[in-house]
Amino acid sequence: MHQVYLSIGSNMGDRKAQLQQAIAALQADSAIDVVRVSSIYETAPVGGVVQDDFYNCAVYLETSLSATELLQRIQQIEQNQKRRRLIHWGPRTIDLDILWYDDAVIQTADLTIPHPEMAKRAFVLVPLQEITTGQQQKQVEQLLQVLPAAQRVTKIRDEQE
Repeated sequence: MHQVYLSIGSNMGDRKAQLQQAIAALQADSAIDVVRVSSIYETAPVGGVVQDDFYNCAVYLETSLSATELLQRIQQIEQNQKRRRLIHWGPRTIDLDILWYDDAVIQTADLTIPHPEMAKRAFVLVPLQEITTGQQQKQVEQLLQVLPAAQRVTKIRDEQE
């Protein structure tokens, strides 16, 4: 089984429901075992496009799928949730990104792992820190220490808390 970390975000419609729907779709896939899910965080958009705030979380899963097969599955989830790629870094119903796939370094036309932007994004690193352990958690903590503090990331309190 491959060990994979994903980042999931939404800033259109019912953001929390969009995240929950994507996680449920992952859980429904017989080739994927969702092991841990972070809290949900409200985050400011990055990239210069004026848009609503995002809800973000991170997911740790184990899968028998190759990285390319997993990419196809998460792109299908995005399509099922009406993701439209109209503006680069623009608003989206759902966005699923593969951050790490085992310890693999992959560079193809469609997929780059580790995710090339994750070290610059508090909205990825803060939820990721919650669900990583060991060396990966140390790596996330080191990345957070050098990240500029200007990015707003606020934990969303769940009704059960």
